[in-house]
Amino acid sequence: MRHLKAGRKLNRKPKHRRALLRNLITSLLEKERVKTTDAKAKEVKRLADKVVTLGKRGTLEARRKALRMVTKRSAVNRLFREIAPRFSDRHGGYTRAIKIGFRPGDAAPMSVVEFTATAPKAQKEGEAKESRGRGRRVLDKLSAAVSGEKEKG
Repeated sequence: MRHLKAGRKLNRKPKHRRALLRNLITSLLEKERVKTTDAKAKEVKRLADKVVTLGKRGTLEARRKALRMVTKRSAVNRLFREIAPRFSDRHGGYTRAIKIGFRPGDAAPMSVVEFTATAPKAQKEGEAKESRGRGRRVLDKLSAAVSGEKEKG
């Protein structure tokens, strides 16, 4: 029985699974966006949130623990210098997995894992955002309406 055994097996042996997840976390830290299967995305999201929490701590111990999970020092440096400060006011939910359809070869469900705060804070208020489909336009109209109410009231 698998009671209290967290995580997915991903049809791999433990060493291979650990190496795969470490490489995906490293790629996520370097590129801030990774395209992978749904099951892998859910596991990477879970572990990447823990690594970002270590980055927020900022201690030497946290850096050493992050180096156990990430394969490159440059990715850990980027985590502590650039990524973790973005989430200083957030308590969890640093990454999201967005389903993007199915892979052409074997019809495996695919997802994109990315950080939630991808837009820099220094973005100008008047700057137009890139519009993608109806949902984005509705969100843009809502945000414009809300910001207009704040300015008037």
